[in-house]
Amino acid sequence: MARRVGGKGPQSPEEWLQCAVRYLARLDRTAAQVERFLAGKGASPAQARQVTSRLSALRYLDDRAYATRWVAARLVRQPMGRARLKIELVEKGVAEALADGVLREALEGLDEETLARQALRLQRRKGRRLLPSRAVSLLRQRGFEEETIERIMEDCREPEGRDS
Repeated sequence: MARRVGGKGPQSPEEWLQCAVRYLARLDRTAAQVERFLAGKGASPAQARQVTSRLSALRYLDDRAYATRWVAARLVRQPMGRARLKIELVEKGVAEALADGVLREALEGLDEETLARQALRLQRRKGRRLLPSRAVSLLRQRGFEEETIERIMEDCREPEGRDS
């Protein structure tokens, strides 16, 4: 069990709730992240579950809404493949089934190749010249499928400016 250094930690359900609300005020979180935070502050698993249930009932916590916002922001800032998005969502405490559903909705109408090309364009806009080997590495790190990477790299190898 984690101990607080110096001072007395929250004891009552209301104090645990206030502690969690302060944690949420800084950044959007999942229920699992709030539970881990509370456990780190010394809350029992039952206390942490009770607080997250109450926060969910008050609509301070909503893992589906969190995941939807997170995926949308991530695709704008750092486009990546479905596999990598799912891994990151699950690491944040989003249930796998929920992550699958959110990704299905968020990626509707977007194919992997479009996302991969966006990822490469973003790097170029930042003034970074990407050698083919670095582009392949970047796309793999971002969780794009090998078939997608191969198609994009074939397009890059085609000679440009044939009319000159």
